[in-house]
Amino acid sequence: MERDALAALSAKFPRVYAVGPLQLMTTNHVDDSRLEPLASSLWKEETGCIDWLDAMAPESVVYVNFGSITVVTADQIAEFAWGLANSKKPFLWIIRPDIVSGEAAMLPPEFVAETKDNCMMVSWCPQEEVLRHPAVGGFLTHCGWNSTLESVVGGVPVICWPFFAEQQTNCRYGCVEWGVGMEIDSDVKRDEVELLVREMMDGRRGRR
Repeated sequence: MERDALAALSAKFPRVYAVGPLQLMTTNHVDDSRLEPLASSLWKEETGCIDWLDAMAPESVVYVNFGSITVVTADQIAEFAWGLANSKKPFLWIIRPDIVSGEAAMLPPEFVAETKDNCMMVSWCPQEEVLRHPAVGGFLTHCGWNSTLESVVGGVPVICWPFFAEQQTNCRYGCVEWGVGMEIDSDVKRDEVELLVREMMDGRRGRR
């Protein structure tokens, strides 16, 4: 996955060995309750979303998660919400209580009414388990490195909305170098969200 970077490093550091991706080992978890305090999640996971996914058709659900620290505006949340609703695709959306800058995350009542039969919204989830679930067919993500690796390992195509830090670089790898994603404009609009979700779930670019 990082062949070019490793090739550049080898010019000065010839004994560089790549180990990973370690996400491939996540199916070998030790079933031991004593390990629970070592969980890396910053938020309490709501595992009921897995039961919801169990009832969905294979590769039918869009998974939406912008990470544990990304903060957005109320207008951006509304544009994503209506883009998802207008796509008519089932979706699992992770809405943290603090995701909207300076206020609680409030979705339009009309949106809630329109999507009540085909969406699930929780504050956090076991992401690796979600991305390995057969019902998940696409991932709308902020392109954090963990999310990027987990989507590749899970074989899930992505719509990338990078926010800060290394996320723009990760987005380029996903969309240009690896060809597993599509980038959405930073000035997000519902029409583009709808278009890219439909392309990811039904179109050629989402299935390549």
